Amino acid sequence: MLRLRRDGFAKTAGSTAITVTHAGETLTVSLRRLGSARRFTLRVRFAARDAVLTMPARASLREAREFTERHAAWISARLRRLPETIPFRDGAIVPLRGVDHSIAHRPGARGTVWIQTRFAEASSDIAGSELCVAGAQEHIHRRVTDFLKREARRDLEDAVERHTRALGLPARSVGLRDTVSRWGSCSATGSLNFSWRLIMAPAFVLDYLAAHEVAHLEYLDHSDRFWALTRRLCAETDRAEGWLSTHGAHLHKFGASE
Repeated sequence: MLRLRRDGFAKTAGSTAITVTHAGETLTVSLRRLGSARRFTLRVRFAARDAVLTMPARASLREAREFTERHAAWISARLRRLPETIPFRDGAIVPLRGVDHSIAHRPGARGTVWIQTRFAEASSDIAGSELCVAGAQEHIHRRVTDFLKREARRDLEDAVERHTRALGLPARSVGLRDTVSRWGSCSATGSLNFSWRLIMAPAFVLDYLAAHEVAHLEYLDHSDRFWALTRRLCAETDRAEGWLSTHGAHLHKFGASE
């Protein structure tokens, strides 16, 4: 829980935040001290939908607050310009393996969630793909989320198994998370974790992340040897990195609960 102090600063576990007011709106800005920073820099994070101020290690909180207050209008404007989130509900468009699917509520149908091809009226032409969801309307969000997580686990386990077999090193486990700061991780004990949202990206992106974390089983760093191994496991490493840099944050706009 965020607790405000009298000086206007809020202390959270392991971090500090500043709260400022602009046009009647209260803005909370997280602080990040960085030894290599030479000046104050502000950025708005799409995935977390928040603002972060990076500051030199020796800068004071007073200086940070003054800088934030001077740029409060900019922060407010940038936060308002963030794209709207897209809840999992009837009619919403959600990508699956990079292909847009329309969520179609089927309240009277049996089952949970399934993929269906939609054809154009009075024609055999394919008009699109649907994620059909049975059951009550209030269950759509949970059922779509569960479906995407199952698909993500299946694809990631298959990709990890293929890459570990090529490398000759087993992974201890494969887990799913919904992290904002990273798409995957590898522990020193060989446990791999991935964001389930990768199932919404094109298949080559998910395969790259699996290869990336499997390569960490050999090199727990980002050395030249690590990248050489990653590219050997996944020929589309650079293409996937480029896709994530351009489109990755947008995967976090899907699935906001109502």
